[in-house]
Amino acid sequence: MATVKGKVWKYGDDINTDVIFPGKYTYTIKERADMAKVALEDLDMDFNQNAKPGDIIVGGKNWGCGSSREQAVSCVKERGIAVIIAKSFARIYYRNCLNEGLAIIICPDAVDAIQAGEQVEVDFDKGEIRTEKGNVFQFPAYPDFVKGLIEDGGLIPHVKKSLGL
Repeated sequence: MATVKGKVWKYGDDINTDVIFPGKYTYTIKERADMAKVALEDLDMDFNQNAKPGDIIVGGKNWGCGSSREQAVSCVKERGIAVIIAKSFARIYYRNCLNEGLAIIICPDAVDAIQAGEQVEVDFDKGEIRTEKGNVFQFPAYPDFVKGLIEDGGLIPHVKKSLGL
């Protein structure tokens, strides 16, 4: 897997799916590009207006709690977020990230050290998160199957590739 470097958008604990993808759009927005336009708008209009491809979200504990709505993953992936680093993830959100091929890392020490707006580099092969201040945090390397999901863009593309379709 690659190394990514991006600007950090940092949030706290228990950020739920209704905040990540505002619930008011659940039945009205169907296209992924349109989902990206409203990502986190009820939490952070600056993110909503200025997040760029390659940026990184850093969250507290229980990121993605709430409903099982897949749009809460699709909107940030479509926005171009390279990885979400959190203290912990809600179980269904974690699984939805893998299904969508969105890289996620659990690393509480890194979350505590990283500041909003700084540039952070994530080396997936080495299992390292590096901050502007020179801090280095280790995280477990992905198993090959999970690497494949992320590299191939999610579960469906990965299965199709594996089957030669």
